Formats: sequence, structure tokens, C-alpha cells
Amino acid sequence: MLNLSRVLLSRGRAVAIPLPQLAPTSTDLGIRFRPASSASPQASAPPSLRLSDSCVQRLQQLRQNEPETMLRIIVEGGGCSGFQYRFDLSDHPEVTEEDRVIERDGAAVVIDETSLEFLQGSTIDFHRELIRAGFRIIDNPKAEGGCSCGVSFSVKLD
Repeated sequence: MLNLSRVLLSRGRAVAIPLPQLAPTSTDLGIRFRPASSASPQASAPPSLRLSDSCVQRLQQLRQNEPETMLRIIVEGGGCSGFQYRFDLSDHPEVTEEDRVIERDGAAVVIDETSLEFLQGSTIDFHRELIRAGFRIIDNPKAEGGCSCGVSFSVKLD
């Protein structure tokens, strides 16, 4: 296997992010992780992204009205800390060969390989407060710091 990396710019600095050696699929606590182009999941290593119970429950509620609803997560440059999370709900998402689909108990999340590099080991959560409710990323081992709203983060440099 080749050991590749992708270079991204964060606040004017070049940051080399190693590309993960992703297994085609995996099973862990009912979670299936597969490339979008895979028709039949196969068992392998545990997923690198977890879905919390509240995330699964909220996606299940949304799928009651629209069975094809998926959450797409994207990491993009920007925000006050260099990178930011973007969450998009779609009734009919366009899933490409570069995407990974993470499923648990009927809930599905789509994430591209580049964004997955920044989120490996994280948990996707759904959180409710008095003033807002929404999806969020918690316990991101690749994030060094972030802003108070929790949307942006800086990458840990090894």
C-alpha cells in the first residue's frame, strides 16, 4: 500500500494530512461503514467515525417523513480557527465514489474522504439547548482547539 498525504493550507501554513488506509466496510455496535460505491458491506476494522444515540434518533425521526434523508458532513477551510464543520441534510443526496456512508439503525451519514481525514475518531452528536438544536462533532482527536460556538477548529500538528 502507498503511504500518501494531502497538503492543505491553514492560516498560511502548509499542513500535511496523511491519507487514511480506509477499510472497505466495518461493523461496530451496529454501525456499517462503507464506500458509497459498495453494494454489499463486508466486515473489517471498526469505523473511524461514530454516531451518538441522539444523532441516530434525530436522523430516524427525519427519515420517517423522507426515507432517503441523509446527513452530509463536510470539513472546509474557514471559521475563526482555520477549519469548520458544515452539516447539510438532504432528502436525495448525491453520493459519489469519494464519499463514505456511515449507517447505524437506519440513520445514514455521508462524508467525503478528505473530510473524514479530519474527523477520524470523532463522534457525530445531536444536541438540544433552549436556544438551538443541531448536529455537532464531539471528541475530535485531530482538533487542537476551536471557537466557542464549536463550529471551527484548528488541526493538531504531530
